[in-house]
Amino acid sequence: MMFDTLISANELAVAQNSPGSLLVLDCSFELNDLQAGQRAYDAGHIPGAHYLHLEHALSAPKTGRNGRHPLPSRETFATTMAALGLNQHTQVVACDNAGGMYAARLWWMLRWVGHRAVAVLDGGVAGWVAQGHALSTHTPPALPPGNFALRPSLVTTVTFDDVKANIDQPQRLVLDARAPDRFRGENETMDPIGGHIPGARNRLFKDNLGADGHFKPAAQLRQEFDAITGGRAATQLINQCGSGVTACHNLLAMEVAGLQGAALYPGSWSEWSAQPGAPIATGAA
Repeated sequence: MMFDTLISANELAVAQNSPGSLLVLDCSFELNDLQAGQRAYDAGHIPGAHYLHLEHALSAPKTGRNGRHPLPSRETFATTMAALGLNQHTQVVACDNAGGMYAARLWWMLRWVGHRAVAVLDGGVAGWVAQGHALSTHTPPALPPGNFALRPSLVTTVTFDDVKANIDQPQRLVLDARAPDRFRGENETMDPIGGHIPGARNRLFKDNLGADGHFKPAAQLRQEFDAITGGRAATQLINQCGSGVTACHNLLAMEVAGLQGAALYPGSWSEWSAQPGAPIATGAA
């Protein structure tokens, strides 16, 4: 069985003891403490999991204009994943200690380079433990290089120019995954300028999760997204956040809800707000 959105802790435990290629990648991270994810991994991780650092493996160098977590090229990322041991038919499971906030970035990026067999561990590391599964402090040995090669993308992206043009001639709706206060332009802690893209609506990524830290049921997610978007088709939606990370959480939730085809604006607010003359709105949408 291929998992391409979410996988439960018990399903992962079964997969670990089944034939077939499996690669578990721990993406735990904290935006305000760049080594916190590595420390969390070292303190205890899913057995066999390898650690991926957001700033190193899942981002390209910053220029000051391309956002806080710019994407590497598709070719570079495909090479990175092959070096980690990814094969064409490997089932990848992405996990973290933040409700899928960072694991969803890896999920989206692998789809971006054409790999469909990737799922986020629902409930993350905490959910794994809650189901009675053990953690390990043993770092597994590096895997032999895999044969993964770049394939046609399974996702779509838009650029700053695309989003700017959409303001004057709106064809698509922008969904902003940041916290409501940052969306309104209040209490901005990550970027020099607060506010949001004119016309955007706010969908905090954490609202995709229930009180137990697992994703809400598909029908509930669909109802909530439709309430925000007016029932627009996913192909009419653009997702963004602060730096192109938590927007992927919304994209994953939309995929779970049966809303396929929404685009990501990778540079997101950190790129938008760094462009001279970019229009900025404040307050509620």
